[in-house]
Amino acid sequence: MIGYVTLGTNDLPRAAKFYDAIAGHFGVGRMMEFETFIAWGAMGGAPGVAATVPFDGEAATVGNGTMVALQVDSPDQVKAVYDTALANGGSDEGAPGPRGDDGFYAGYFRDPDGNKLNAFCMVAPSS
Repeated sequence: MIGYVTLGTNDLPRAAKFYDAIAGHFGVGRMMEFETFIAWGAMGGAPGVAATVPFDGEAATVGNGTMVALQVDSPDQVKAVYDTALANGGSDEGAPGPRGDDGFYAGYFRDPDGNKLNAFCMVAPSS
């Protein structure tokens, strides 16, 4: 149902560096690029992520309670995406690990503009 998610940025070159690095973990690159907008993903593939300078000319702000979840296949991949995020200007919002006992495993981070994301996978539930 979701085609892509757009996150606001006040510094598109900085956002591009961050999302170029993250996109590599998903085997995709830039699929659309304009002066004020870049989207990462694959045409016709899974939902993509885009960074944009707000159209209205106002400063980009972070949505309180808004988060983009990026699904991967394993806890090792969760850690790799999380580590890449922090190495490219992101900040920690919760180190990789299990959340609850239902098999949800995630690492949380913010991009350089403060937008919250996570990388997650499902593993065998703990008993």
